[in-house]
Amino acid sequence: MPLNQSQRDTIQIEVVYGLAHKQKLLSLPVDEGSTLEQAVIESGILVLFPEIDLAENKVGIWNKAVKLSTILADQDRIEIYRPLIADPKEVRKRRAEKAKEEGRADKTTGGRVNPLAKK
Repeated sequence: MPLNQSQRDTIQIEVVYGLAHKQKLLSLPVDEGSTLEQAVIESGILVLFPEIDLAENKVGIWNKAVKLSTILADQDRIEIYRPLIADPKEVRKRRAEKAKEEGRADKTTGGRVNPLAKK
């Protein structure tokens, strides 16, 4: 005999997503044993933010990347991450090169220029 909704055990979770100009935090009960993917779909956040593509966007629980098939626990906070605009390594590399050119970094080591060093 299948259980009706009131007889199932539920857990409370949150689903969050944010853009620079708009953020949303949704709190909802889901069935115990639900996967992260099921909870995201059930939350309705994909309707609010149609640009979210679960095949492309990475997801996590409490700032730790996880798979869509992860089984949720009570009080989990599901985070949907936006894709990076720029590669952080490339940005740091360009910033270091600019600092060397401007004399703010040592040309040999790349570190800060020692103001006490002899020229």
